[in-house]
Amino acid sequence: MPDTVYDPTALAPGTLRVTPLGGLGEVGRNMTVFEYEGKLLIVDCGVLFPEEHQPGVDLILPDFEPIRGRLDDIVAVVLTHGHEDHIGAVPYLLRLKGDIPLIGSGLTLALVEAKLKEHRIRPYTLSVKEGDTETVGPFDLEFIAVNHSIPDALAVAITTPAGVALATGDFKMDQLPLDGRITDLRAFARLGEAGVDLFLPDSTNADVPGFTPLERSIGPVLDQVIGKAPRRVIVASFSSHVHRVQQVIDAAAAHGRRVAFLGRSMVRNMTIAEELGYLNVPDGVLIDYKKAKDLPDDQIVYMSTGSQGEPMAVLSRMANLDHAIEVGPGDTVILASSLIPGNENAVYRVIDGLTKLGATVVHKGNAKVHVSGHAAAGELLYCYNILKPKNVLPVHGEYRHLIANAKLAQDTGIPEERTIVGGNGTVVDLRDGVAEVVGQLDIGFVYVDGSTVGEITDADLKDRRILGEEGFISVIVVVDASTGRVISGPEVHARGVAEDDSVFEDVIPKITAALAEAVGNGVRDNHALSQVVRRTIGRWVNQRLRRRPMIVPLIIEA
Repeated sequence: MPDTVYDPTALAPGTLRVTPLGGLGEVGRNMTVFEYEGKLLIVDCGVLFPEEHQPGVDLILPDFEPIRGRLDDIVAVVLTHGHEDHIGAVPYLLRLKGDIPLIGSGLTLALVEAKLKEHRIRPYTLSVKEGDTETVGPFDLEFIAVNHSIPDALAVAITTPAGVALATGDFKMDQLPLDGRITDLRAFARLGEAGVDLFLPDSTNADVPGFTPLERSIGPVLDQVIGKAPRRVIVASFSSHVHRVQQVIDAAAAHGRRVAFLGRSMVRNMTIAEELGYLNVPDGVLIDYKKAKDLPDDQIVYMSTGSQGEPMAVLSRMANLDHAIEVGPGDTVILASSLIPGNENAVYRVIDGLTKLGATVVHKGNAKVHVSGHAAAGELLYCYNILKPKNVLPVHGEYRHLIANAKLAQDTGIPEERTIVGGNGTVVDLRDGVAEVVGQLDIGFVYVDGSTVGEITDADLKDRRILGEEGFISVIVVVDASTGRVISGPEVHARGVAEDDSVFEDVIPKITAALAEAVGNGVRDNHALSQVVRRTIGRWVNQRLRRRPMIVPLIIEA
């Protein structure tokens, strides 16, 4: 478990260095850097979505600082699949250097190219499929089919003279997938026979016993719910969950309903999926959202974003009566996705809001409308027994997931000292079949706030939380420039404080007296006088109102 920050040892010749920059200790912003003989290979480059204690933040990026000065050494970025937590930060990396090659499957590259187009970046791409091999710099790559909740996901085996590392990306082992594309355990077995020196497995469901249920078990439930719905149906899912959208389209078509996509990312991604043949839409089923409102209520299904309670996504806006579609009695809302850790409260607020409006809300808590895209403990045990890796570095998950995954590895006979529970910035060196931790980088959060990247700090977020929870008080005082005597004020104004401004009349004499005392002691500096004001009113507000608001004193000399 990472704790003390310390610089890694110098990279010895013939050693493969592996450094996760995101995705460990969190569900999101997955990014791992592989280094060999001075060249860097990056696997995935995703975003993390903000939680409630990060107000105003749009996205959280991996910390690029360790590679910022080495952009010319990057030979490629391998993208395992097209989910935001694996591709969402690519535009921000390519802003630093636009010609870094991107390698991925057809759908993955199409989704990332559409995203890059919005950032006015034209990338260099190399499309690969399962079974392909490529060499970039000193890295020999082999791509292996894995099953996930988005088509075209790939694991990647990375071979250097230092050994073989296998990164699964996100995966599960659905044996009857909707697209017929199963995780290629034969390829895993072949790699295991040859020898896997370092295994980097998806940990998201490592603490879930047994096996992840089949994706196709969702179809009949959706069909039943949509078939029984008396009025409109609104289904919320991730905007890239092509399999789930396919199931909704099939159920809608079976019951004579048409489907309208809501949300810019949903429209963009599903248009790409249909054009590439990953989404099969019967003729006449899709309808433009603007025309859908003219249909009878029992003939429409809306497919929307917002299943995680994101404030600006379609479903949240519906719950807040801030969307053109007004949800009401008789409407059915289906949340067809998992809960990302940290989003629970936001999702339940949306469920409550929709229920209050009269809608019937169907979610994974009361119906089988979602199965995970990640391997549970039973599937991971199979992988360990098939691969028999020499060393394991669990990735993609919060610490409880990483620890559970490491325990599964140990249960199959991998020694405890060969299972590394690391964190973002943990530096692992692989040499002669042995992986060991050789350093811990100081990795931070990089916040995207509107068009601003990396300028927002944790101190800024603390200020925002104080403003949101405790309120704001300004104090304006005019003092004589020569004597320091108070000429006008103090004027106290409050925002976000329940009490009327008149409540502060009791503290005004205290502020005046404190300033007079400070001036009597020879204090003339504006900043020092401001601190006197801040301390005086801060102490009073804390004792009287039991609050700790943000206080901004303004001393004006006249």
